[in-house]
Amino acid sequence: MAIYKRVLLKLSGEALMGEKSFGISPEMIERYAKEVKSIVDLGVQVALVIGGGNIFRGLQAASIGIERVQGDQMGMLATVINGMALQGALEKLDIKTRLMSAISIEQVCEPYIKRRAVRHLEKGRVVIFGAGLGSPYFTTDTAAALRANEIEADVLLKGTSVDGIYTADPKKVKTASKFETISFAEVISKELSIMDQTAFTLCKENNLPIIVFNIKEDGNILKILNGEKVGTLVK
Repeated sequence: MAIYKRVLLKLSGEALMGEKSFGISPEMIERYAKEVKSIVDLGVQVALVIGGGNIFRGLQAASIGIERVQGDQMGMLATVINGMALQGALEKLDIKTRLMSAISIEQVCEPYIKRRAVRHLEKGRVVIFGAGLGSPYFTTDTAAALRANEIEADVLLKGTSVDGIYTADPKKVKTASKFETISFAEVISKELSIMDQTAFTLCKENNLPIIVFNIKEDGNILKILNGEKVGTLVK
């Protein structure tokens, strides 16, 4: 039995690049689809939020002469493209999915409606939330935190390139030590960077646990759902 009934998985856009420097790697999309299928097969209800940094970041806009609001809107569209790619990969594995957007693109995906999203989850469909929150200045981390709370997920799984939260960046500080479990208060007092402050506060105020783990290691999501200690638990 899985220890969580309903989860929200947050993936960065960069996670879809693989060895590429831009765009979507077919191998990575297929790999993540298989990871998601492994927990769907356990009977877990799965929602996803994917970033768009592999295609376009709103913060890049100023460097090419585009104002911030329009740049963020371009980033929202990038997350929808990533969502469509993952949806296609999941459906190749016979996993029923629904792509829901915070902005109106009805020819491509459903508009986000909380009750409809929950109903999809209850029917065993994987729900992918695209276009962030539909508003500029908010990150996809914040979108993941808000959607997780709205659908009453049991946990927010944040996939990263490291295997948890450390006292310092383990890629730069070799002596950095890893936290197995840490409280929200400790994260704030130690000024540890997990996600942006708005996203973190949403989880803290609603007592939504976060698990930060290495998404690049095969089987980690399944291990988490089976109760194994993977990554760092923030609660």
